[in-house]
Formats: sequence, structure tokens, C-alpha cells
Amino acid sequence: MRHPLEALARAVVRRDGLTVSRPVGAKPGGATFPLAVVRTRPRRSAPPGRLPVLAIPGGPGMASVVPYAGLRRLAAAEGLDLVMVEHRGVGLSRRDQLGADLPVASVTAEAAADDLAAALDAARVERAVVYGSSYGSFLAQVLTARHPGRVAALVLDSPLLSPREDLAAVRAHRRRLLWDGEDPALAPVAAAVREAARAGVPMAELTAVVQEVHDRAGPAVLLSLLRSRREGRRLRTWRWVARLGTGDPETGDRRCVVERDLVAGIAHGQIGFGLPPDGGPLDPQLLTAGDRSALTSRPTATAEPFDAPARLAELAGSGTPLVVVSADRDLCTPPPVAERAAGLVPGSALVRLGSTGHSALDGHQLAAVRIAAAVADGAAHHLPGLADHLTALPRRGHGHLRGLALREVVGVDSASARS
Repeated sequence: MRHPLEALARAVVRRDGLTVSRPVGAKPGGATFPLAVVRTRPRRSAPPGRLPVLAIPGGPGMASVVPYAGLRRLAAAEGLDLVMVEHRGVGLSRRDQLGADLPVASVTAEAAADDLAAALDAARVERAVVYGSSYGSFLAQVLTARHPGRVAALVLDSPLLSPREDLAAVRAHRRRLLWDGEDPALAPVAAAVREAARAGVPMAELTAVVQEVHDRAGPAVLLSLLRSRREGRRLRTWRWVARLGTGDPETGDRRCVVERDLVAGIAHGQIGFGLPPDGGPLDPQLLTAGDRSALTSRPTATAEPFDAPARLAELAGSGTPLVVVSADRDLCTPPPVAERAAGLVPGSALVRLGSTGHSALDGHQLAAVRIAAAVADGAAHHLPGLADHLTALPRRGHGHLRGLALREVVGVDSASARS
């Protein structure tokens, strides 16, 4: 029986999109699968010459059609022509023409980038602003490397560059702020994190809670939850947040929303999820590579598909505009990684969003849409000066809703949590 969300997604694509027949593997004449593409036209007149925008969500494993309906409505209201593609191995692009799941070996970043180019062909879009968020930023860079003529400008939201090099920066950033307490504003939170570890909270569980709550709801909510747990209160809430932060199937994976199984080759083999923990506190690898029993059928970390920093540096000579969006509360791809990405391309625009967690495309969608619109209008250079204005825009998106839910269950009001 077809899942209700799959039926909804198919209805959306019939109304606002199309499907493209794509090869499952590299062998000519082999199996194919229907790649789902959805396109939302502007509801009002757009400025002359405004480019279409190809938006690529994170993950890997995030669907595009169902989870980003609200984003597409915002984009249409802002006069954007927005294209989104259901990633191979996910949602409507999960099965081949005979109804069988795609093999994990066929779901690679390179194949997914070629799918994006094929989707632009089918939509008759010659060149687009490519807006990639988190893993989507990595896929956007693969697309730029393999199909440079299709990318008119590049927006990297909460960017991922080199998984191995990024990991060192991520670990250092987390530990400096939330373990060592070097920032006076976060010193009480760091002290509470260390106290929880001394009290015997498993480090993987503690890491999941710290990452989820700090990112989505802010340090005030995290501090409140840590203190509640120390006092023996809100233990059910703690356990729920820990499952949420680890992507437990009961709280994470959902048909046509998040489907991680077939993208395991990308996650664990290409973008570093399979790299081992280093034994230190708050290591993100505890959430992706720590459970070895769950990884027996998953690929181990292999060579990265291409040298992303070197390719990004080549943009300086190509004249392709680059905008990097950095969120101040982001613990997954934190500001030092975004700053490095922007520094690789002289003249790039670094947009710093305050009181914001990982991925504006998920948690601050109106800001993401306004950024994309400015780039599509050729006004990327104005964006750094608009960061405070963009930060203050009303919040939209499922990441924002997760933050609201966390504040509600922990009992911290929104005004306090925005610190």
C-alpha cells in the first residue's frame, strides 16, 4: 500500500513538476528510474533578468517535494522561479522503473549531481543560481565541478567542504565553546555539560542533546535542560531529545521526508559520516560512526569525490559569484568552516545570521529566500550588510518548528532562547 505522503508528493509533482528518466548506473542500456522534479513559478512579477534558483536540501537523505512545500510558497511569493529535485534513492526517486529500490552503490554524489543537470535540462533552465544547504552545499559544489556552465552563481548555506578537514574544525569549535567554556557567555553551559559527563551521562547521548538543543533552540534552552536533568526532572524530555539528535528511526526517518538507508554510500563513504570518533568530548562522529553494529552493511569512509577547496578556489578565476551563509549557533558546519569557504574566493559574500542554527533553508527560510533572490538579481555583494535585517525576519521552516517544540517542552520562553 502506498504511503500517504508518497501519494501527496506524487500529486504535487503532477501539478507542479515532471519526472525525468535517469540511468541507475553508468552502464549504457541498463536500468532506469524516474527522477522527480518540482518547479514553483513566481506568483508575482519578478525583476527583469532574474535567474531561476535550484535549491538543494541537506542530508543526505532529505526529500524535496514534501518537506519544502512551505519554502516553495515563500519563494513564489517573493517572485522566485524555484526548482527542486528529489534526490536519487529518496522519496519519489527511490525506486527503479520496475519498482525495486535503487542499489546503494548507484547512489553517489557524482550521480546525484548529474541528476541535477538533467533536471535543469528537462525544465529548460540553461543556467541557475544554485543554493545548497549543508550536504546540499557539497552536492552544489560537485555540480559546479562537473557542469560548470549550468551554475550562474553559488550559494553555500552552512557549507560542507572537505569532510576530513572540516571535522577537525568542527571538533575544535564545539569543544572550545561548550566544553572548555572559552566564550564567557557560554561558560555556564559548558560547565553544565562537563558536570553531566562527570555524572555518567553517556557521551554519545550528551553530544546528541547538546547538538540538537543548542542548534535549534539556543544555549538558554540547553542550559535549562541540563540543569533539569541534574535535578532528576524532565527525564522523558531528555530521552526524547537524545533520540531526536541521533536520528533514531522513531523520531527521525520518515517516508518521503527523511530516508537514510539508500544514501549510506554518500553519507558514510563520501562525506565523512563513517570516520571514527577521536575519543574526545562532543564528537559528532559519535552520532554517525560510533555504533559499529549498525554500520556493518554501510560503506566505510573512502576518498572524497573531489577536492572541494581547490575547486572552490577556481571560482575566483571563473567569475562565478559565491555567497556563503553562516549561522552563529551551527555546531554541524560551524562558522569557522563557513569562513574558510568564503576565504577561498576573493570577493565572495559572507552572510552571518545571528540566533540561527544549522541550515537557513530549514530553520530561517525567509532569510534563505531573500538571499537567493538577491543573488538571482545580481546583488550578492549587498548581502553582508543586510545580515542583521535578514536575521530579524520572521522565522519559518521545519528546523524553526523543532526549536519551538524544544522550547515548549523544556519550558523556556522564546525571548530567552533567542540569546
